[in-house]
Amino acid sequence: MTEITCRALLFDLDGVLSDSTAVVVRVWTQWALEHGFDPTEVVHKAHGRPSVATVRDYLPQADHELENREIESREMADVDGVVAFPGARELLASLPHDRWTIVTSATRPLAELRIRAAGLPLPEKLLTASDISHGKPDPEPYVKGARLLGFAPEDCIVFEDVPAGVRSGKAAGARVAAFRTTYADADLRQAGADWIVDGCESVSRLDAGKPSGMLRLALST
Repeated sequence: MTEITCRALLFDLDGVLSDSTAVVVRVWTQWALEHGFDPTEVVHKAHGRPSVATVRDYLPQADHELENREIESREMADVDGVVAFPGARELLASLPHDRWTIVTSATRPLAELRIRAAGLPLPEKLLTASDISHGKPDPEPYVKGARLLGFAPEDCIVFEDVPAGVRSGKAAGARVAAFRTTYADADLRQAGADWIVDGCESVSRLDAGKPSGMLRLALST
């Protein structure tokens, strides 16, 4: 058990709070097959990044925005199997509403759809791919996510599941707890994760019910 303190928490969505793996695999596999790419490679690369970044990598000469809109349309139409990870609702319910937010590579419409489909609370302030110019692993998402709550990244803990997200959080100056929901420990450690735990069930607030100054958390590592 590791005890840590912070002022605010920044959560990735897919792979951290909600499990939308089945949707991601279905949509990107179909897209890859349509364009003659290896589906396994494309799905692996698409995890945790803005979809337009993956489109640019594979179709550098294409109309990226058009392709991206098609992918988002498919993802919006498919929420079958989107669920909250065990412990996610309980963890969020234990936190002061103004001390956490979600920082996701999904667009705002898609993020809100998946949050609702998973039965998770919509944060008062949400940062999505619609709000940034440079996606993960660039530090911009977590720098802006921290500022959205009124804190410096150094005062925040980031929760991530993919190397690109871990690198984004670390580059922003935050500490990062990585979940084993998507990648192996070695990949997360190489990306710079400060801690590696199984998932939301491994995180608990120790000072629940007390006035919200510094937040005290326990990580079951």
